[in-house]
Amino acid sequence: MPATDPSPSVAPPVLEVRDLHVRLPRGSDRPYAVEAVDLTIGPRETLCIVGESGSGKSVTASAVMGLLPKVLALERGRILLSGRDITHAPLHELRDLRGNRMAMVFQEPMTALNPVMRVGDQIAEAFEFHAASMGRREVAARVLELLADVHLPSPATLRHSYPHQLSGGQRQRVMIAMALAMEPRLIIADEPTTALDVTSQAQVLRLLHELRGRHSASVLFITHDFDVVREIADRVVVMQSGRIVESGSADEVLRHPKHDYTKMLLASVPDGSFGADAATLKPEPLLVVEDLQVRFETAAILKSRRRVVQAVAGVSLALARGETLGVVGESGSGKTTLGRCLARLTPPTSGRILLGGQDLARMSASEWQRNCKKVQMVFQDPFRSFNPRLTVRRALSEGPVNFGESADVVDRRMREMLALVRLDASAIDRYPHEFSGGQRQRLSIARALMMEPELLVADEAVSALDVSVQTQILSLLEDIRDRLNLSIVFITHDLRVAARLCHRILVMQRGVVVEQGDAPTIFTAPQHPYTRELLAAIPGQRREAMPA
Repeated sequence: MPATDPSPSVAPPVLEVRDLHVRLPRGSDRPYAVEAVDLTIGPRETLCIVGESGSGKSVTASAVMGLLPKVLALERGRILLSGRDITHAPLHELRDLRGNRMAMVFQEPMTALNPVMRVGDQIAEAFEFHAASMGRREVAARVLELLADVHLPSPATLRHSYPHQLSGGQRQRVMIAMALAMEPRLIIADEPTTALDVTSQAQVLRLLHELRGRHSASVLFITHDFDVVREIADRVVVMQSGRIVESGSADEVLRHPKHDYTKMLLASVPDGSFGADAATLKPEPLLVVEDLQVRFETAAILKSRRRVVQAVAGVSLALARGETLGVVGESGSGKTTLGRCLARLTPPTSGRILLGGQDLARMSASEWQRNCKKVQMVFQDPFRSFNPRLTVRRALSEGPVNFGESADVVDRRMREMLALVRLDASAIDRYPHEFSGGQRQRLSIARALMMEPELLVADEAVSALDVSVQTQILSLLEDIRDRLNLSIVFITHDLRVAARLCHRILVMQRGVVVEQGDAPTIFTAPQHPYTRELLAAIPGQRREAMPA
């Protein structure tokens, strides 16, 4: 997919960053968020910046856009946009450049879009600000053209939708349409595919590549996923702790990495190898789900009548002790609703959920209070799932204390669980914001294990983590499962992760289980067209590359 146009080496660069230093506040773990960074992007070129959280890649992008938070100081260096020095450009000049000559696509479109404005009106704002002479009809026609350009269905209807009415992939396409409105020379995409399922991710990557050629734009693409880099990069810059440790052509860096950090990142990428053998499991099931149905009744937009959404339709499954069952599918497939039903966070419309022979679906509130410790959930965002005002000690002890455990027992178990998730006991009196994303996810797992559950439901527990941290969490879950004989329902949109951790895989589409079986069979001999579509959409590798 990378460009073959030789012009980038001849034409003057679209972006030059020279000796960039961005200072961190006093008391931080290092002096600079970005230190001595040099990079160049030529016309119609895609440069990928790769690194873990805290490596400085997003700070570099924010500095280019003039969007650094006040706590960070651009101490020295130069930023040239098409030869124009914008390092210390005044706000009015930056406002004119943003959207007009450079534009940004953010990681989470739901928070980047205005929730109370129709998406068509949000795209039209670019013309109102940068092309005030355009008439209303001309703007409306251009909005429709942009929505069609990014392959959104029925642009004339969709332009009247609000962000919450669109899927994650559709919202990201709207963000790209907004970025393209004034045909800027530079598009900065900051982790734009991290939260998307594999098919939406593949569509957005293809779209960015296609639009780069059609609109003659250069792309600065920030990611921690080397498989995404394989799809779109012309050149790659690898950052660690604010510094560039390696750079070169995509082929050079991916095939012949020189720096140990780059080698570590590449080794952390899930390769589709299988890490669990279903043949070792005992046949006796811990969990049995029979014909589970979940229907939601929602108000139809702009209509008085209500409509029914079938989120889960007739799902049946069995899970043995010590087994990990992967539930995979696109956004809207019903996998999260299924997980929430197992944890009694969403009531099923009908069907049975048998845990050790007891039907969780039909338990009264008081019965569930006595049994809820048997099922614990690890959520996707560990920061939002912790009370920011509670220390780790309070957060981890809350559940067992509510079940009448003594302070001594709780304290001993807490230290055991922290050791199990490989965190030092000194973490007990710290707050959630004092930990990295990977450490917070370890704390989420420790909190769930404090209840000594029989079943752990992990909902996209590693999807937002860097590849190196993701590998650590997957190894941790494997170790805990084997040591405690714990059963896990692992919900994910990343089939590479499912292959690594899960004994069996269940594929869901629109609330229905379309295929299930042991992991090697699903990957090497998929039966359903939807499963084959998911496998084909895995970035950076073709279907034939999956292990036999």
